[in-house]
Amino acid sequence: MGPLFPTGAIGDELNMLIGFIIGIGFGFLLEAAGFTNTRKLAGVFYGYDFVVLKVFFSAAITAAIGLFLMNHYGLIDLNEIYYPKTFWIPTLIGGFIMAFGFIIGGFCPGTSICAAVTGKIDAMIFVLGAIIGIVGYAFTYEPLWEHLRGTGKMGKVDIAHWMGISDGTFILIMTIIAAITFFAITVIQKRVTAKRDYQL
Repeated sequence: MGPLFPTGAIGDELNMLIGFIIGIGFGFLLEAAGFTNTRKLAGVFYGYDFVVLKVFFSAAITAAIGLFLMNHYGLIDLNEIYYPKTFWIPTLIGGFIMAFGFIIGGFCPGTSICAAVTGKIDAMIFVLGAIIGIVGYAFTYEPLWEHLRGTGKMGKVDIAHWMGISDGTFILIMTIIAAITFFAITVIQKRVTAKRDYQL
């Protein structure tokens, strides 16, 4: 029964090797799908390309359903899967900062690394900016960010339990929302694309 590493089924070395292989595969798929193209990524915010949103939303729903079923049939113990405690205020602020950087740079952390490896200069600058931000945060943590880091503490909780509903009900709701979202963004994309073609 999984997860393999927390339950002691595999050791540190094999765990790192599996993670490395999965990471390489994930990066390869990002590049193959065109997710290292800033136009495709920024298209989510400008309404002309929602492929990124569709792919990652679909991946999240698929993973949620898969984990739910594996837990139900005893193939994995969700209690052994690590996820950090929730601090909603810094999480919300960090989300806005990341979205702002996403719009300006056209990359998220993962896609920026993939694009930098392929030799794209704008991605290299983006990664450099991220490194500067990380180092800056580390050196200014105690005087500036330590108090903010601990605000909005909710403990180790997920959205379903916070809402007081079962995991299955939450996944069903999210699946319905995904279907509605996919329909809506398809309509939006068609209208934006038609408007752009008309202007050209």
